Amino acid sequence: MPSFGAPFCRLLALFLISSAYATSCDYSTCQTPNDAAPLSGCPDGTLFISPSHPSADFTTIQSAVASLPNNTDSYVLLIDAGVYTEQVNVTRQGPTTFLGKSSDLSSVAGNLAKITWSAANPSSTVYPDNEFTSTLTIASTLNSSLTGAGPTGFAVPPGTPLGSSDFRAYNLNITNEFLPYSAGPALALSASYSNSSFYHCYFASYQDTIYVGKLGNAYFANSTLAGQTDFLYGFGTLYATHSLIALRSCGGGIVAWKGTNTTFPNTYGAYLAQNTIAAENDTVAAQDVGQCALGRPWNSNDRTVYMGNYLDATIRSEGYIEWADHPIVQGLTLLAEYKDYGPGFNASARVSGNITTELTDQEAALYRWPKDVFRGPDGEVISLGWIDDAYLVGPMVE
Repeated sequence: MPSFGAPFCRLLALFLISSAYATSCDYSTCQTPNDAAPLSGCPDGTLFISPSHPSADFTTIQSAVASLPNNTDSYVLLIDAGVYTEQVNVTRQGPTTFLGKSSDLSSVAGNLAKITWSAANPSSTVYPDNEFTSTLTIASTLNSSLTGAGPTGFAVPPGTPLGSSDFRAYNLNITNEFLPYSAGPALALSASYSNSSFYHCYFASYQDTIYVGKLGNAYFANSTLAGQTDFLYGFGTLYATHSLIALRSCGGGIVAWKGTNTTFPNTYGAYLAQNTIAAENDTVAAQDVGQCALGRPWNSNDRTVYMGNYLDATIRSEGYIEWADHPIVQGLTLLAEYKDYGPGFNASARVSGNITTELTDQEAALYRWPKDVFRGPDGEVISLGWIDDAYLVGPMVE
């Protein structure tokens, strides 16, 4: 599908969000720094957020979000260069796009806007739920975003509405900077009851960096996801591709998925395809050789699948590891790989470890592409119109 100019693109997206097609928008002029005309090339009605520019509509991101009506209209927020120390909560149902100013739109290194917070919840002693630590939250209500405790988590009340049908973020750094090591859950992102996608974004914390909660669909492309302990976790569906999974040290596993038991066949899980999984820096690379696990099961419904990733030498030879008092159930728990490669892939050790499942072509086909795993509240196939077509891997929904 062709890429459309920004002023027309979001109007088109309102139609395509319910179709089988994704949309690709050209925001390059809008996102390029231009102090004289910061909104040049942006869609009509774009809100401009800046901590210092005299023409800014808002100085904080949350104040701009709070000004938006909770309807199905589409809005674009342009975020100027700067550090925004705040928690941002997007609850509205309509399409919402965050654009970060960037010196190089093709690289995380060019990102000029940073949203950051500093909070953690060690042993659930500081806050009533991990959600209260999150820097950015995409969810319809507080209840829908809560992690809760135990293998099934918080019981979201029946009838809770869905949140954003199409949230997108481009070229933003989103971090939780509580401490430079794991000191309890410290979320950079929480996404539940919504469809969200992220492009050339940088996420960093140390523990529980990204939470994709119940009825959450989250897609990451050409981004960096960084952490130390169980830094990808949740009940919903995460798909990350062409990204860097950056190990800031080793603790627990990369993924600790909770999974969800339903009355219908579901595809909830964490899917990592065609990424680079590597130490964040040379120090970690040297001290943690063979120490980092691909994941460990939060509950028996855990479904985690790595497909076609490059694994550096920090990855443990057996791949996944067990977790005390978190049983692995044959035929239910799936801790899998498919055609991973690199110094962190050891085929014989995977077999002898007896935890990692190596998928066949036929088995991997069930989870290979976004169209295979993203589903609606009742397990139904959904449109991928909320994913930018320029970054979508695999075929469309038929």
